[in-house]
Amino acid sequence: MERAAWTDERLDDLAESIRTGFARTDQDIRDLRTELHSEFSELRTEMRPEFSDLRAEMRSEFATVRGETATLRGEFDALRLTLFRVGGAGFLGIIAAILARGV
Repeated sequence: MERAAWTDERLDDLAESIRTGFARTDQDIRDLRTELHSEFSELRTEMRPEFSDLRAEMRSEFATVRGETATLRGEFDALRLTLFRVGGAGFLGIIAAILARGV
């Protein structure tokens, strides 16, 4: 049969059970944070030389483009100039076509 009312002892037991559960959860979270901090510190230590090697390799690759010694900035400047020339030629072609039709 179900009890209709909670006794003080049962409420005290419930409160203690909840306190114990939260204390256990808090400790688990603290342990997890400590473990994650340790793991991430180790990962940073392992990855630092790898990233340095990657940076050096990328600098080397960007410095040597198409077998010639050039900088990436120089390549972008050349691309920008080419796009400007193509766009300008297209614009002039449209103007010439309009003028040829006899405006």
